[in-house]
Amino acid sequence: MNNQKANAVSKEVRGGYIRNQAPLDFKSRISEHQGDIMTIASKDVVTIPPTMSVIGAVKTMFSKGFRRLPIADAGTNRLKGIVTSQDIVDFLGGGTRHLIVKNKFKGNLLAAVNGSISEIMEENVVCMNEKDSIKDALNIMIKENVGGIPITDGDTRVKAIVSERDFMFLISGVMTGKTVNEYMSKDVVTAPPDMTVGAAAKSMVNNGFRRLPIIRDNVLIGIITASDILRLLGSGEMFDRLVTGNAREVFEVPIRTLIKRDVLFTTSDVDIGEAASLMLDKNVGSLPVLEDGELKGIITERDFVRAIAD
Repeated sequence: MNNQKANAVSKEVRGGYIRNQAPLDFKSRISEHQGDIMTIASKDVVTIPPTMSVIGAVKTMFSKGFRRLPIADAGTNRLKGIVTSQDIVDFLGGGTRHLIVKNKFKGNLLAAVNGSISEIMEENVVCMNEKDSIKDALNIMIKENVGGIPITDGDTRVKAIVSERDFMFLISGVMTGKTVNEYMSKDVVTAPPDMTVGAAAKSMVNNGFRRLPIIRDNVLIGIITASDILRLLGSGEMFDRLVTGNAREVFEVPIRTLIKRDVLFTTSDVDIGEAASLMLDKNVGSLPVLEDGELKGIITERDFVRAIAD
């Protein structure tokens, strides 16, 4: 958290939540002033060159903990494209980008992951200027349905990036009067713990989301994300399998092996300001919603952006 975010509101910790000491109207934090987007954007943005390999991008995401990477010219830092964890899962896991593996690399996954990231990057990047406002960013994120927006200067050089998570700081701990039930997704696609990583990747790509709750005997035992799949590909033994040509084995691993933390959850009657605080405090991108131990829905960072925009 940068100092501007940390110092924006006086806070105290109660029962695992971070609460503002005085109720605030979070709408008052949505600035329309020119250039104010830079007050909530992350300036320590990492870019990669279009010549970097796919596996190099995976390793960078894994080591930095990022879900998206702007792609910029190595000499000028001018924006050329963007790649997300979902794009790479799409590429490796059987989505439309996987046709590149089949057609250009003749199904050779080892060759594909050593190919250039420019093969799969999104070239028509939704971006903003450093002189834009917070409200501009909110409107663009909703309209274009993107989770992160690179911010550039007048010469298209990358200066920062703003994400859904940055917007959550605007409502963290604020009693908004809006409940989780109003914004959570209620039709949740789940997976059994023995589903393979490959099948889970295809499910994510086909349904257009980046996380899967894992259910065993009607009990939620964890959640895996597209970033978890990238972490698997970029670490230790699995990376060794990729570089030695045993790539197919990676995708036969059961998804239960990707569960690394206890399940955090909320209930449908919780104020979204409290839910945002919990997510930021625990560094998670979603919360399953449980009632009497049963999964009723899930609320994600994108849902908080929708709540702010209402």
